[in-house]
Amino acid sequence: MDQILYWNEVALEANRVTHTTGDVTEAQSQGPVGSARALAIVHLAMHDAYVGLTGAYEPWLGDRLPEAPADADPDSAVAAAARTTLAVLHPAQRAFFEARHLAAGLVAGKHDAAGHAYGRQVAEEVLRLRAGDPGLGDDGYVPSLARPHHRVDPDNPGQGYHAPFYGARSRCFAVTTRHQLDAPPRPGDRAYERALRQVRGKGVAPHLAGTLPDRLPRRTAAETAVGLFWAYDGARGVGTPPRFYNQIVRAVARAQGHDTARNARLFALVNAAMADAGILCWAEKYRHDLWRPVLGIREHDSSLGPTGTGEAALDPAGDVGWLPLGAPNTNSVGQKNRTPNFPAYPSGHATFGAAALQTVRQFHGRGGRGPDDLADGLEFVSDELNGVSVDNTGTVRPRWARRFPDGLWQMIEENGLSRVYLGVHWSFDAFALDDDGRVDLGQNVGGVRLGLEVADDLATHGLRADAAAGPVEP
Repeated sequence: MDQILYWNEVALEANRVTHTTGDVTEAQSQGPVGSARALAIVHLAMHDAYVGLTGAYEPWLGDRLPEAPADADPDSAVAAAARTTLAVLHPAQRAFFEARHLAAGLVAGKHDAAGHAYGRQVAEEVLRLRAGDPGLGDDGYVPSLARPHHRVDPDNPGQGYHAPFYGARSRCFAVTTRHQLDAPPRPGDRAYERALRQVRGKGVAPHLAGTLPDRLPRRTAAETAVGLFWAYDGARGVGTPPRFYNQIVRAVARAQGHDTARNARLFALVNAAMADAGILCWAEKYRHDLWRPVLGIREHDSSLGPTGTGEAALDPAGDVGWLPLGAPNTNSVGQKNRTPNFPAYPSGHATFGAAALQTVRQFHGRGGRGPDDLADGLEFVSDELNGVSVDNTGTVRPRWARRFPDGLWQMIEENGLSRVYLGVHWSFDAFALDDDGRVDLGQNVGGVRLGLEVADDLATHGLRADAAAGPVEP
């Protein structure tokens, strides 16, 4: 039994459960950045517990790695490292972790006391190193009222703000540089106006589609399905995007036939990349502080909003009554879909997805910009469209089994664009587009570009806690 895959599945179930129960004791492991942080801590602890006893790779902890006992069992060390970190990150689920730990020992047919003690030591050192991470709360945060800054969703005015201080105040996990993006297009820019027309038509709520001007392109049924497929917006029974990207990586790892050592390295790299993607993305989000389409379209005219000034007539490019299809409130019957509670630029989905999937591509020698063969012969089902999950009216969504002939690169691009179809992002939140509507990664714009930078940094410099870039704020 591969202990890395076993405990990765346990960690992904913990993510699903904490976003179903909403237990307040697990708040630091919730939401997109909290999820990425938790998964990185678990997988780095498992990685170092394994490599500390086998020497397969250099440890993330470096000189902080506890001294390895002779003849300790690596599988027992991995299990203890996973259980120890998970119990701290998800304290409400400790009974579940205890049961899975017992089951792992029974299946493997062994439990080594020295390995167990070593795994705990490694886990405690990893937890100690990240104990000073800032919280995800918004106490003390004051949003700007100026155009075009982010404010709460007018259709969900009590939502607050997710992790406004986390990105700038966090030390990274492994990237050596705090990668930054250029500023996004602003109202009046050609790229902005083009993105506004696109999301106004493609992202509108179904009951408002009849209000759209004829000149705007409408969302197709296939685009609606794509938006749902990638959603994972912290919904009940579904969890967050880092969970879905791990599910994809599991399929690739199995198809590639990795042994435990390779899986320990791959999943540590992927989850460290996503943790750093979360840190850098959230630093950029609150640095640029760009409003979401729900505000940008409703308040497009300069006379609208809290700082608006009078005009003779409303600009017809906007619509004061526009609402998005929204991030789906899956498995929560009667609850409205919503716009996420943090600024638009860059897209978290695009950043997490590019960081995770480009890391997989780099690990397997497919690090260039373009199609790959890593999804050949594989089928992928999203928990949003699995024949079990229901929409917010209580209707069961169909199961959609998908193939990606252009591999993980196709996923990276589609995942980024999917948020436009839900009406919660501008296209440039994912990437710049050229005049023909094709992805332009030559511009330092959008979450895909940021995620690729994170993945390529780790591919070049590896996993080293002591080399990780520090915070930009105290």
